[in-house]
Amino acid sequence: MAGQLEAVFAGFGGQGVMTAGQLLAYAGMEEGKQVIWIPSYGPEMRGGTANCTVVISDTRIGSPIINNPISACVFNRPSLDKFGALIRPGGLLLINSSLIDVTSGRSDITEILVPANDIAMRVGSPKVTNMVMLAAFVAATEAVSFETLYRMLNAKLGSLSKEMLAINHAAFDEGRKLTGKVFAMR
Repeated sequence: MAGQLEAVFAGFGGQGVMTAGQLLAYAGMEEGKQVIWIPSYGPEMRGGTANCTVVISDTRIGSPIINNPISACVFNRPSLDKFGALIRPGGLLLINSSLIDVTSGRSDITEILVPANDIAMRVGSPKVTNMVMLAAFVAATEAVSFETLYRMLNAKLGSLSKEMLAINHAAFDEGRKLTGKVFAMR
């Protein structure tokens, strides 16, 4: 990655959007980059809206507030409705096509449909939908290396059972296969 990446991870509480954003932020820090992670929760703990913004840069970050991010990963339809329109022209939008049956309708951005819930169920748990989306995002952007991302997964989620950790790794592997680099950082 060269330049700056702004990404929003958005869905409803319980989908793991915060964990996905944190893992990306931790990986960026581990690689010596400048990083900001800003969570935003709806009033409900689970089932309400949740999103986070991650900014990763090779240089000092001028502002933590990003009104029009260059990229987003949306996990549900309300998140697509809210954030799909905010992506800057030329940006990247990953859509969880397992739960969202439409696209943004925009022709000025790159969209990638990721059947994240379907893949998560196939590898063993609906709880790893976020790992599928995160891996697809990193494959598309090369924002951080997968080696660093795996280390951060093990560090943050290492207390999980060996079986659940293996399922998270399988979700990463499947998400990583969905796309090659299609998006250059600005």
